[in-house]
Amino acid sequence: MRRFGVLGTAIGLAAVLVGLLGTAGVASPSSTAMRGVWIASVANTDWPSRPGLSPEQQRAEYRAVLDQAVANHLNAVFVQVRPTADAFWPSPWEPWSHWLTGQQGRDPGYDPLRFLVDEAHQRGLEFHAWFNPYRVSMSDDPNSLVPAHPARLHPEWTFSYGGKLYYDPGVPQAREFVTTAIMDAVSRYDVDGVHLDDYFYPYPVEGAQLPDERTFASHNRGFHNIDDWRRDNVNQLVAGLHEKVRAARPDAEFGVSPFGIWRNASSDPAGSDTKGAESFSAIFADTRRWVREGWVDYIAPQVYWQFGHPSADYAKVVPWWSRTVEGTDVKLYIGQAAYKVGQPKWEDPAELTRHLGFNAGQPRVEGDVYFSATSLTTVARNAMTRVVHDHYTP
Repeated sequence: MRRFGVLGTAIGLAAVLVGLLGTAGVASPSSTAMRGVWIASVANTDWPSRPGLSPEQQRAEYRAVLDQAVANHLNAVFVQVRPTADAFWPSPWEPWSHWLTGQQGRDPGYDPLRFLVDEAHQRGLEFHAWFNPYRVSMSDDPNSLVPAHPARLHPEWTFSYGGKLYYDPGVPQAREFVTTAIMDAVSRYDVDGVHLDDYFYPYPVEGAQLPDERTFASHNRGFHNIDDWRRDNVNQLVAGLHEKVRAARPDAEFGVSPFGIWRNASSDPAGSDTKGAESFSAIFADTRRWVREGWVDYIAPQVYWQFGHPSADYAKVVPWWSRTVEGTDVKLYIGQAAYKVGQPKWEDPAELTRHLGFNAGQPRVEGDVYFSATSLTTVARNAMTRVVHDHYTP
């Protein structure tokens, strides 16, 4: 549900006041299409800019990010509030995030999530709380976690892979815990959306096998194929979260931003005309099924390729997703790679605006989300100015 549909009258009055006062401080309600931006906290990608800033500095930085979103005529922010099995709110289940304070478990001195939500809503922006479900640490050393961290108390819930530590999606108690930790925030804060990124099982690392054979032996639920079992583990998380979000906050949207390729047509006739990695087999995310089963309210695939890409042409991937949501109630937003502007094959300053022009011809595309906030003020600044001029100016 677009927040503008709920608060249209209030925002309309605010817009009148803005016009009278000559101050652009509220998002324009002129379009109900999604115009979102991801604000990543892991590794201090977007906010806060570094760990250990004072509460005043953190607040000032976030306000500046929101003000830039409003200036770009965006209407939603997707803020990462659980990047590594930690919390940007006073969670009874997980420690304070070290991306906030520089030390895991240290109280930042205020409730960041309350502040994040309130500041977004004051500007007429939707707030989507973004959770990474299974990543525990960017290091595979459990001793780097605070002693009371659930992953240290329950090492049987975890595995190490590719130099990082993860909760094992095949352990029922781990899935239940992840759901509980997420739902604590969903039930306590006035979020407009609950958002998962593309990290379910970790992306493959060359020469490394997922260390979950023991888990499969103990919890296979009658599955004989370990890959089918892994996909079912992820399906259970997604479907279960959708049900719980709907029960706890019926007006909030639940959605996922998966890797942009479900399966290639060479693997499955229902797949896309692509030649890239497949979420179905790489991270065991059966994204097409989630749409068909109605386990998500929206899907925001990361279509991070340019027109003419030899393995994943934007002009082929987006229509595939449009056909995929056809006949369902699932909304389709396109994840846009603003961070790639200026990189090889992305030198064309009109690439991003051409994407939105193409989307206008796809009847099931209902908006876009940009990765990520910092890019819109750095490498993609001029490209975004053009997007606003071409597509977002009333």
